[in-house]
Amino acid sequence: MMTGMRLRHASPSKKAFILVMQLVMALYVFLIVYPLFNMVMSSFKPTRAIMQTPFSLPQAFDFSNYATIWVDKGFGRYFLNSLLFTAGAMVFVVLFGSMAAFGIARYTFKGSNLLYMLFLSGIMLPLKAAVIPLFQIVRSLGLMDSPFSVIFIFIAMGLPSTVFILAGFMRTIPLALEQAARIDGCSDLRIYSQIIMPVAAPSVALVVIYNAVPIWNDFFFPLVFIQSDKLKTLPVGLSSFIGQHNTKWDLLFTGLSIAIVPMLILYLFMSKYFIKGMTAGAVK
Repeated sequence: MMTGMRLRHASPSKKAFILVMQLVMALYVFLIVYPLFNMVMSSFKPTRAIMQTPFSLPQAFDFSNYATIWVDKGFGRYFLNSLLFTAGAMVFVVLFGSMAAFGIARYTFKGSNLLYMLFLSGIMLPLKAAVIPLFQIVRSLGLMDSPFSVIFIFIAMGLPSTVFILAGFMRTIPLALEQAARIDGCSDLRIYSQIIMPVAAPSVALVVIYNAVPIWNDFFFPLVFIQSDKLKTLPVGLSSFIGQHNTKWDLLFTGLSIAIVPMLILYLFMSKYFIKGMTAGAVK
């Protein structure tokens, strides 16, 4: 409706520009959606059909690949492991990150700027560059081949961006809300949990999506610190379908189709808050 009003009242050159931009955006959406669509369709085909006619629709929707990968290949266990690692890490990333951001954003103390810059340095320095010290620390703690090793690393990986995003958002919350709560006798913990965090819900949604997707897709750290097959995550489990001389494309596409579902559901449920968090502070 808005586009129709713009076209009706726009000059011919502006109408042409709007139409060109719409075509560009439609092409962009197609380039993103079609590979996902083709991946899902390929999950219903055998490897021979995928190699012979990669862009065709399946002749029949056969769910045998899903039964094979979920039951016979132990994909259900990999799925639950990824869900456990991601959910466990995100709970503490949001909890610790929001508490640190609240302290940095709402309190002035000696070294607060230094502490904030210390968190920001975690964004600039890739954690994978410190894999050797991390390996030594995890081994000395006796956490090798343990879910806690990966969860602790994911927490450390997500905290810097969480503090950066939430501290910036919390600074925009009017101090009058906090002052009114203090007059009513609210403690710092109650102000944080019942006033600041509900107002900061859009930025929390942004933090969850921003950190959950790379944690869910991470291949490197579970590969290094997890050796047991029963603790493997989805990306590590999917790599077993790729061999030196043979790749099981039907099972690989099936596994990828299952792997995108949780993050897709997460974004669909939190997209409203995600957009608010992205645009927070853009308009005064």
